[in-house]
Amino acid sequence: MFIQTEDTPNPSTLKFLPGKAVMASGTADFTNQDDAERSPLAHRLFDVAHVEGVFLGGDFVSVTKSEGGDWQLMKPTILGVIMEHFIAGRPVIEGEGAAAEETYANDDAEVVGQIKELLDTRVRPAVAQDGGDIVFRSYQNGIVSLTMQGACQGCPSSTMTLKMGIENLLKHYIPEVIEVRPVM
Repeated sequence: MFIQTEDTPNPSTLKFLPGKAVMASGTADFTNQDDAERSPLAHRLFDVAHVEGVFLGGDFVSVTKSEGGDWQLMKPTILGVIMEHFIAGRPVIEGEGAAAEETYANDDAEVVGQIKELLDTRVRPAVAQDGGDIVFRSYQNGIVSLTMQGACQGCPSSTMTLKMGIENLLKHYIPEVIEVRPVM
């Protein structure tokens, strides 16, 4: 098994591509070992010193290190954990995760549908290329709230991506959108 690695715009996050599907559908974001209980792979990755985040995408695993971590020392161990997991045929996720909570007024359902469609077709594929994801959280009075996950969370360029990229895109296609804000 050959696992490729790619840098992401976030220097604290590396993207690992095992050459096979990681998640059959959706994504999963874990910020600590307790959160990762339903993912044997993420749980094992948190055993590696200085791992502080694991994000599972369709065909990749993004790992975020703490400030004290050194990729030269961590990368071989992470590669070993991922390789061992897939060779053993273990599941990546067990059970169902909690659905992301969304809030918006019933009157705004059409606008929210347009926002989600643009996010799914234009934004999320590009963000996945960088090892992350973006999740709709709410829409109220023209303000869209989104959560950045994986490599995008804490990325130095995430604010610019959110404001200059996503906000401009949504405002261009959906006149009701006034602003886009990040939500943790």
